Amino acid sequence: MPELTDALVRIIGEQNSGYERVGVVPPEDLWRSCHDNITRVLQLIASAAENNSNGKEPYDAARATGRHRAEQRMPLDDVLRSFRLGGRLIWESLIEEARKDGHVDQGELVDMATWVWQVVDATSAQVATAYHQTERELVRVDERRRATLWEGLLHGRAKDLAFALEAARIIEVPLEGRYAVVVIDVDTGDERTGPALAQRLCVAGIDSAWQVRTNTLVGVLSLGTVDLDKAHAVLAKHVKARAGLSLEVSGLADADTAYRQAVLARNTITPGKIEVAAMSQRLPEALLLSAPEIAGHLVDRRLGPLLRVPLAERRLLLDTLAAWLATGGSISATAKAAHCHRNTVINRIRRIESITGQRLDDPTATVELTLALRASWLLPPGPLA
Repeated sequence: MPELTDALVRIIGEQNSGYERVGVVPPEDLWRSCHDNITRVLQLIASAAENNSNGKEPYDAARATGRHRAEQRMPLDDVLRSFRLGGRLIWESLIEEARKDGHVDQGELVDMATWVWQVVDATSAQVATAYHQTERELVRVDERRRATLWEGLLHGRAKDLAFALEAARIIEVPLEGRYAVVVIDVDTGDERTGPALAQRLCVAGIDSAWQVRTNTLVGVLSLGTVDLDKAHAVLAKHVKARAGLSLEVSGLADADTAYRQAVLARNTITPGKIEVAAMSQRLPEALLLSAPEIAGHLVDRRLGPLLRVPLAERRLLLDTLAAWLATGGSISATAKAAHCHRNTVINRIRRIESITGQRLDDPTATVELTLALRASWLLPPGPLA
């Protein structure tokens, strides 16, 4: 056995360059694996049908090799090539012994050849099965580890330098630099959107990493020297779902801040509308959502009576109020936006003032009405419920 093992190790070194190229299997590990597998193969050959492995499982060495090489990330093709080389060595050694003995005829050699390669094939199959099973287990472990790092990153653990360094290594993003976070509504388990967006952003000079969470896809964008507006333009062009983009933050340690901003930005989108909301363009709405109790009080104070009139009239009055506020209180511009006569606008404004008990030409009331109107769309149940 030691002589056969030495011969096989030498043959693998000469004819299977994968082991040297990858460099993950120590010499003593390779020798022990070759020794154990040659032993088991010869025991199976000797038994012809029933194994003679001293009570041990006949494929234990093969399975151990498959598991261990998967853990070492050794390519399976190279592992199986070594088993084929081992099978050839065993067959050649058997022929040599048969010639020395002189009592084996041609028919017996043919039968032996068939059995040798059946045993080698069966052993190789056990290696592959154990390899694939271990590989799947390792993938699950890696996915859990990656998910844990993402959760920590999004909840502020990257402020710990050791955690931040590991997260940067696993997620494959820089530790320092300009960052933003995007949050996108997706179906659970959608694995295609992230890589597709990563490719689009890469073309624009932005590196990114993505993680699927429950009904959400989160992207960490390493902006480099690219302007945040360009990142928004790329996302707006290619994302066909509700999404929010944070402000720019400095370093991976502030990813949790950017994540909260991205969620807020997404939540400012009017129900039923599909768009990518940038926090930089939704600051008032984000402030309102950050303090929903105060925002609700503001809605009740400035719009409460108006939200209790019949729906048809309420819709007209809210549309007119929104146009009047957007045009800075211009009757003519409001009439144009609302597609009605100036006198109609004047009558509706008076009606709003009568219902709410507020004068719309009061500067303080105007500011609060603007915020209250925005908040009414953001907070349930909505102004037209």
